[in-house]
Amino acid sequence: MKTRFRFSLLLLLASLLLLSSLQAQGLNASNQPDILKKIGIDQRLGEQAPLDLEFYDEAGNTVPLQQYFGEKPVILTLVYYNCPMLCNLVLNGLTKNLKPLSFSAGEEFDIISLSFDHRETPALAAEKKKNYLKDYDRASAASGWHFLTGDSVNISRLAEAVGFRYQFDPVTKEYAHAGGIMVLTPQGKLARYFYGVDYPSRDLRLSLVEASENKIGSPVDQLLLYCYHYDPRTGKYGLVIMNVLRLAGIATVLVLVAFVIVMLRRDRKMAVSARA
Repeated sequence: MKTRFRFSLLLLLASLLLLSSLQAQGLNASNQPDILKKIGIDQRLGEQAPLDLEFYDEAGNTVPLQQYFGEKPVILTLVYYNCPMLCNLVLNGLTKNLKPLSFSAGEEFDIISLSFDHRETPALAAEKKKNYLKDYDRASAASGWHFLTGDSVNISRLAEAVGFRYQFDPVTKEYAHAGGIMVLTPQGKLARYFYGVDYPSRDLRLSLVEASENKIGSPVDQLLLYCYHYDPRTGKYGLVIMNVLRLAGIATVLVLVAFVIVMLRRDRKMAVSARA
């Protein structure tokens, strides 16, 4: 009897614990959608970034955004420098995948990393730049990778224009935000978006070639662009089967033509030799 009572009591306690756990999870689930609705990256492909905005460079000078546009495509990263995790992963992923490219920041393209935390200072931006220039290890990057800060008004205007939604969490005292980068044309139009924290080197190269309107890159890049197509849904370049089949067909025809020419020449040589 006592054993049965104890078993029933333990079962009751376990049920209460399970119920309280489920209620807590339900409470968290009900709060989660509200947070998720406030953060994300909405693509604004083809739209113009507001280049009249002003920010602060690593030395604390006021600089117009226009200063970094006009000649080269630009990779834009919206991060904040004291971010405990995601922003570092974004910058690390970008740096890692830029290293294999023959293109260099400061030569074929520029990079703008802007802190969306208006409390952060140029001194903090300068320290961040120093660390990433050391990791990237390209001489031209010192003049081509810009770490900026700004006031809340200009930051919000740029973030809204490029579709970057973030939210300050008063509980954690941190920002909730998504991970990703954007590629803009030399005129400041949004050309490509990449999501997450890993951006394939091939895709970065192709996006820069496209954004530059083919002013950089090689004939091989043009061939790859013919075979690969940017998918806005995934933020990646995917193989276009029909284009590959067309190229394969053209290559087959060229090989056959070359074979026929070689055979005709051989037959002529053999005929001349026979007459002699």
